[in-house]
Amino acid sequence: MEKSIRRLETFNARGSDGKVYAVHGYEYLARLDPRMAAQDHWESTGQGEYKLADGRHVEVERDGAMRVGNSDLVLERIG
Repeated sequence: MEKSIRRLETFNARGSDGKVYAVHGYEYLARLDPRMAAQDHWESTGQGEYKLADGRHVEVERDGAMRVGNSDLVLERIG
């Protein structure tokens, strides 16, 4: 099985430190059947993640609250 990642969205969020951060949302994809390689057929794994532009992981709670991993920096989506 081959794996890939696709960026789904990018948005700005204001941090509890007053700075504005670019946040990227990604979806994990898998190609379950290698014979489909010529057709570039990828399927969603149902998993995803959010990261800051600098690569730091962003944890998103069910209520939409966002926190930068291993820190006390809280983010709020702008717009």
